Amino acid sequence: MLITDNVKNTNNLTYTIRSAVEGDALALSELRLQIDGETENLDREPGEAFIDSEGFRSLIKADSESERNLFLVAETNGRLVGFSRCEGTDLKRFRHKVEFGVGVIKEYWGCGIGKQLLQQSISWADENGIKKMTLNVMEANESARKLYEKLGFEVEGILRNDKQLADGKYYNMLVMGRLNI
Repeated sequence: MLITDNVKNTNNLTYTIRSAVEGDALALSELRLQIDGETENLDREPGEAFIDSEGFRSLIKADSESERNLFLVAETNGRLVGFSRCEGTDLKRFRHKVEFGVGVIKEYWGCGIGKQLLQQSISWADENGIKKMTLNVMEANESARKLYEKLGFEVEGILRNDKQLADGKYYNMLVMGRLNI
């Protein structure tokens, strides 16, 4: 699905939240690789589950045509600095929900971009009759967890020792959900 462009101004930064378009494919491939290398909060090591520009082009096209999916990007000064995606399913028993994921490059952490991507996704979900949004977050990622809770997400479960990081230790993941019923 597509949304209307939304221009934001925060902390002397102007950026646009908009639907991803096929022309973003190469930049998204590079952006995802960069984000994966800047944090262990996400699921992948740099280069794992790599999606090339053609893969992103296909994904963007499919998401743009789907009523259950939303692919957003954050752009400033002609540069993509973040993205988010809501993915649903056509299975009847699960058509009421989507799974949310987000990534922002480290240079722009703390600028409110991730929050705006999530808020835009929540608005889209509410306007389109989606009753539940879910996400997974590392229990140790306190800033992300607090943001999700502030926007109405609740912890629904804990996946114990679910992720192993570079330090060799295992970390819990939280399953969070937001209901609009």
